[in-house]
Amino acid sequence: MDSQRAYLDALRMLGRRELSEAQLRQRLARRSHDPGAIDAAVDRLLEERALDDARVAEAIARSETSVRKRGRQRVRRRIESAGIAAATARRAVDAVFEELDEDALLEAALAKRRRRGATGRDERELSRLYRFLVGQGFEPERVMAKLKNLK
Repeated sequence: MDSQRAYLDALRMLGRRELSEAQLRQRLARRSHDPGAIDAAVDRLLEERALDDARVAEAIARSETSVRKRGRQRVRRRIESAGIAAATARRAVDAVFEELDEDALLEAALAKRRRRGATGRDERELSRLYRFLVGQGFEPERVMAKLKNLK
């Protein structure tokens, strides 16, 4: 009975948004389901393919790149923070970035920051832009090259 309740709660959660297995287990535990019921519900969802970490990883990667304009490292860290294995995260990031132009993504992130008033005219401003872009997950060498062109 409790495994059925855990399964239904999990389906409702997954109906609202994609969740990784780790996130789903955590949320079910917070709702006071016992560990055996959680395992049974997760096993059933995995069997039905309603729960798929690879699909979640790819969805996170697409969202992080298209909406938030983040670089490869930041996207991978975000996927891993969702409780997804590093190998799965790496595969999802590689698949998504294979379809993207990383220079165009870097340019979009820079343009987004510049709309907020960042001009890059002096060394302090360039330093801020560098820290921001590296923090967004872009490779330092690529950021430096882009900022040199900005001068």
